[in-house]
Amino acid sequence: MLLGACRLKRSILVLVLGLSAAASLLSCGGSGGSSLSLLPTHLVDRVLAAQGVSATLTFGALIVVNGQYDTLTRTQPLSAGSSPGLMAITPSRNIVIAFDANSNNVYAFDTAKNTPVGSVQLQGATSSMVLPTSNAVGFAAVPTAAVIGYSFVGAVDVMDFTTGGTVTTIAVINAQTVVSNSGGTQLLVFSNDSDNVTVLSPAAASPPVDTSCLASTPNTVCTILSGSQFSRPVNAVISGSTAYILNCGLQCGGTQPASVAVLDLASLTVTNTIAVDAATIGVVNGSTLYVAGTPPSPANNACTGQTWGNPPQPTAATTCGRLDVVDLNSMTAAPGIVITDGYHGQMDLSPNGQLFIGSTNCTNIGNVNFPSGEVRGCLSIYNTTTGAVVVPPNNGDVNGFQSFTTRNIEYVSEDGALWVYDTTRDILLINDFVPAGSVPIVGYVGSVKSIDFF
Repeated sequence: MLLGACRLKRSILVLVLGLSAAASLLSCGGSGGSSLSLLPTHLVDRVLAAQGVSATLTFGALIVVNGQYDTLTRTQPLSAGSSPGLMAITPSRNIVIAFDANSNNVYAFDTAKNTPVGSVQLQGATSSMVLPTSNAVGFAAVPTAAVIGYSFVGAVDVMDFTTGGTVTTIAVINAQTVVSNSGGTQLLVFSNDSDNVTVLSPAAASPPVDTSCLASTPNTVCTILSGSQFSRPVNAVISGSTAYILNCGLQCGGTQPASVAVLDLASLTVTNTIAVDAATIGVVNGSTLYVAGTPPSPANNACTGQTWGNPPQPTAATTCGRLDVVDLNSMTAAPGIVITDGYHGQMDLSPNGQLFIGSTNCTNIGNVNFPSGEVRGCLSIYNTTTGAVVVPPNNGDVNGFQSFTTRNIEYVSEDGALWVYDTTRDILLINDFVPAGSVPIVGYVGSVKSIDFF
């Protein structure tokens, strides 16, 4: 439900949210006890929100939100275990998958029919999944997966939901993050505390367990890239045949500063290395790469220039992150822009140029429920047109973003709630950049995904 004007006072907002949450319990009956069938919906602007357990909710589901009006729908929630959080979706948005943290199951759904496709049992928890094509085949990095006959742990599970089981487990030591090219023919895998990048060709793997990464490389399944151009690589942004490898460096225990390694996917060679302040998440827009992270050194993570209130006052935060704007034509980065700290794992660029940057384990200031002074959390908003940065007065980890092409809003999953931000606000008015409202979902909201093109 859209909760009034953007200048709504925080105290009123919290009261209305509480009433809305109570009303949703009465009207929806919860996601676990309804007798309604999974009927197709006639909505054309649906958004799925992963509803996990909380202090007041002992079950979870994928809640269908009306993305046009920011309201809950009558569509039956999709059952995805007791505590779904992480989601992934195909580029065509025909299949969505959700990971249940309680059972380590991954559930797949047909978004057109609102019906289950199948489920897969992983050997452990995952924090990274991809669905690179319209087929019901996905990939999950499982850092604790055991491989029989070997003392190490870690694997990428190839999940075919049409067969109801994991087709292939590709052994990759401590596999933490998996990124796919557009066709799913190449996977880049990043492992904890490693300076290597593992490149997989999953179609060449043989079920049920493939140990090609343990053999001499390269081979048809696995190529392990190493060298001084990599320093604790943790993620990548792929654009066409180029992968921009995000070297976390010193922030993640490496011996070199953070950087971006430009990898040609055809030859698997690094063609350039770009120095940045920090690098754990990024997004490409045309010839610009945005990269965010938190430098570990006090000399590089000061909060100079960060203010709040009107008249502006210096923030109480003593550690801040950095956003680097990289020109891919010149392969150079502008001086880092001060943002909130923490481990940055979420980034989304709205159609009108507002870059939303989210982190976890950041420095929270004040209390959003009792705003007697500065309030700040893990969300930063960078205006790519004016260069201004705003830290909205909200607390908590950021778990997901969803922008819209037909509306100037951004859905932000922050501190377990689904907030609605108006992206047309004058972000120079720092006190006024508060959420325009929220969607009244009971439970802890994790990922949020649009399942329609709008």
